Amino acid sequence: MAKIKDIAEETGFSISTVSRVLNNDQSLSVPDETREKIFEAAEKLNYRKKTVRPIVKNIAFLYWLTDKEELEDVYFKSMRLEIEKYAKKHNIELTTYKITDGINAIPENIEGFLAVGTFSDKELAHLRGLTPNGVFIDTTPDPNHYDSVRPDLAQITMKTVDFLIEKGHKNIGFVGGTYHNPNTDKDEMDIREKTFRQYMQEKGLLQEHYIYCHRGFSVENGYNLMSQAIEKLDGKLPTAFFVAGDPIAVGCLQALNEQGIAIPNRVSVVSINNISVAKYLSPPLTTFDIDMKEICKNAIEFLLERVLEKRKIVKTLYIGSELIVRKSTN
Repeated sequence: MAKIKDIAEETGFSISTVSRVLNNDQSLSVPDETREKIFEAAEKLNYRKKTVRPIVKNIAFLYWLTDKEELEDVYFKSMRLEIEKYAKKHNIELTTYKITDGINAIPENIEGFLAVGTFSDKELAHLRGLTPNGVFIDTTPDPNHYDSVRPDLAQITMKTVDFLIEKGHKNIGFVGGTYHNPNTDKDEMDIREKTFRQYMQEKGLLQEHYIYCHRGFSVENGYNLMSQAIEKLDGKLPTAFFVAGDPIAVGCLQALNEQGIAIPNRVSVVSINNISVAKYLSPPLTTFDIDMKEICKNAIEFLLERVLEKRKIVKTLYIGSELIVRKSTN
């Protein structure tokens, strides 16, 4: 097994310098090229050191959501809890800043950040002035400068359409939320609705009157949208709905059940996220399982690569998902 002495001989640097670099000694001032050469030699020689995680300080957690948004969508709460858990595991000292604090509340001496939510171009420019080390979770607002880790919602949408078509459905509807553009203060199509429209169009199955969207991913929004669909379509509902998120789907199921519309015999429902209550709904919800632990673990690892290993190349990672088939589809 390679030792620090072997890496020192390979690189030409002193044992002390190699040791301090490999142990991420932040007080050591050496060129990035030196660090890179030492890490490359360590990998080449298959060096494995005893894991003693350094304390990583001055990391900002930009939780750019309102309390109401977290309350309405458990997806973000579970994300926050996982980030806090993994940060603690990796000795990362996180300071949380919320959208209500404003972008100027973030101190100039941060080493890096993790970010959740929607950011304006002005806010992104401000972040670029603070640090090059940042990871966005669930979105990719600045792929030229910052890393991102997110579920592959476009792929999930296409897989949903394929799944429903294989089940014999041709009349497929969509219920979802909209994306708030902070630059224009207007609502725009979410990636799920965009992909649904494009993919259904390609298959010659797109029917505009089967699409219902409104800002918000809450149970209330799902209930209201499905109630609108039931009223407007007057007994001519599609045979299946793809719903953009589980909280919306909960509201959709409530509206359908209230009106005595059989699920799945009359209308099948497929959603995304697989929240804890999904299997206890009436009927249990068919949904894609988003692996929040995997998303947050990779986000933390990306940040550490940036801060400790000085990686400069930008990474964007799309995480796949598994369809959990339950009784809301047939």
